[in-house]
Amino acid sequence: MMRFPPLMFITRESQGPTGRLLAPASREVHCFLLHKNRPEGTFPQFKTVSTDHIQPIKPCFVTVVAERESIISSFSGPASSETPKKMETSDVVLVTGATGGVGRRVVDILRKKGIPVRVLARNQDKARSMLGADVDLIIGDVTKEDTLDPKLFKGIKKVVNAVSVIVGPKEGDTPDRQKYKQGIKFFEPEIKGPSPEMVEYIGMQNLINAIKNCVGLSEGKLLFGLKGNLSGKIVWGALDDVVMGGVSESTFQILSTGSETGGPTGLFKGTVSTSNNGGFTSIRTKNFTVPEDLSAYDGIELRVKGDGRRYKLIIRTSYEWDTVGYTASFDTTKGEWQSVKVPFSSLRPVFRARTMTDAPPFDASNITSLQLMLSKFEYDGKLNPTFTEGPFELPFSSIRAYINEPITPRFVHVSSAGVTRPERPGLDLSKQPPAVRLNKELGSILTYKLKGKISREEVACICVAALASPNAVGKTFEVKSTVPFSEPYVIDPSNPPPEKDYEVYFKELKEGITGKEALEATPAQV
Repeated sequence: MMRFPPLMFITRESQGPTGRLLAPASREVHCFLLHKNRPEGTFPQFKTVSTDHIQPIKPCFVTVVAERESIISSFSGPASSETPKKMETSDVVLVTGATGGVGRRVVDILRKKGIPVRVLARNQDKARSMLGADVDLIIGDVTKEDTLDPKLFKGIKKVVNAVSVIVGPKEGDTPDRQKYKQGIKFFEPEIKGPSPEMVEYIGMQNLINAIKNCVGLSEGKLLFGLKGNLSGKIVWGALDDVVMGGVSESTFQILSTGSETGGPTGLFKGTVSTSNNGGFTSIRTKNFTVPEDLSAYDGIELRVKGDGRRYKLIIRTSYEWDTVGYTASFDTTKGEWQSVKVPFSSLRPVFRARTMTDAPPFDASNITSLQLMLSKFEYDGKLNPTFTEGPFELPFSSIRAYINEPITPRFVHVSSAGVTRPERPGLDLSKQPPAVRLNKELGSILTYKLKGKISREEVACICVAALASPNAVGKTFEVKSTVPFSEPYVIDPSNPPPEKDYEVYFKELKEGITGKEALEATPAQV
């Protein structure tokens, strides 16, 4: 079980239109994610061993080439005159409940900031009418899991979940919803549509299950590491210059006590030689059975024990064998364990040591294999400045995808009612609005969410501000009115309230997610 830590809750109260932040809130759904390992694959051409004593295994990879000299010339040929394309990754924000009072305002703010938005809505015509015909739209319902195909959420990095329980007058309303707009104090309410439990609890689980593979975990995603037998999920094999007549050779081993903590680690070792026009050695994974989707992350981090040489990390996004590899070089410090971060934005498309300026952009959602290489050649005719012939060893204990620091919330959830809880000791329900008095009759709406008289503009601003705030990660808080519910509140469009610096509030919030579920250690399972 893995926690989904880049998560923030917002609660709303129906006591008035202006907002302030309080902490802690309660009765929030505590969400966890399960990280499922990929199915184990087979790699009949190669053998992986877990002992320190191993004889090099000759590679069985076969690359058909017409002339050896043509490959050598491609390695050492003239540099490309064109600048390679920068490898970009997507940064789309999903807004659910995008036709509601808060959701549509969140969409508007994000658009004004130039942030790409995708919306989830149940009614296509309503969504396009309110948000524009060109809106990036997913038609689905959080209460119906079969409408949330994970493929539809590809490219999404962050989520603002503003899905709402619909509350309306029991006796009906005018076509323009005048009774509703007066606020819940002035009508007997009822739930219109799915219950609070279906929307806020089951709907939350359905949504997280749909987006969990594209919205990253703060601790990253482990691709290789001697943790939970994960090393068996990636199978490595040697790919050396023997494919073009060279004599270099390498192998992959697992050392049972080779890591910096005395535990097991992977090892890339061998002997590199420039004889017979050679000069490189590498280990490469078998193509993954299912491509790794790392679009939620910013790069790859390797934990290695250096030997002072420069190596290459090569990532492929195609199942074709002899194809472009998105490549970055990294230097190591001799005798020291170090973390090497390779941002996806730093990768260059390379084929046989030449930059391919017409290659497609790197697609982090479709990674098919990894490769570690020690080579005499850099790119476009340049040589590796640290290259020396002879034996080498590069222990590496882990390879994982990472999110850039500071880590900010990946999931912002606008949730249950605020301070006015129907079961609070000493609360006089007779003086509360009908929705508070009728909490149980309304499916425990205050346990989940209450639509009432509050500044949705400000709640939307808080949501967007939280997406960029490291201080909002893993926090639960309430938005409470500072104006009594009975007093009217009108914003003068010509003199709107000054924009707040919500970071001041975020910094004061208590750590962790509070609430009944957290106290009872009964988190919702997804």
